[in-house]
Amino acid sequence: MVNIPTNRQPTHPGEMLREEFLIPLAISQRELSSQLNLPYQRINELVNGKRGITPSTALRLSAFFGTTPGFWMNIQQRWDLYRAQKVEGEQIACISPMIV
Repeated sequence: MVNIPTNRQPTHPGEMLREEFLIPLAISQRELSSQLNLPYQRINELVNGKRGITPSTALRLSAFFGTTPGFWMNIQQRWDLYRAQKVEGEQIACISPMIV
């Protein structure tokens, strides 16, 4: 079983996008949305933590920034697992392992 660290919330992918890419490279959300051919609202909601990275968005971000789609999807997966563990952790802890 993989333990997700609970002592610190992982970085939301939108925060990573804003702090590590948009701000240092002086790229506006509007410019990014135009370059990625995505609605501005999608980028804005992502940057503000109101939505996550989809595989389509991961492909576009990786092409634009020279990263890999996995980079973006891994950040999203860590966020999703952390949030799920916070919401469902007690229920899941009560599940007994299957004995074969």
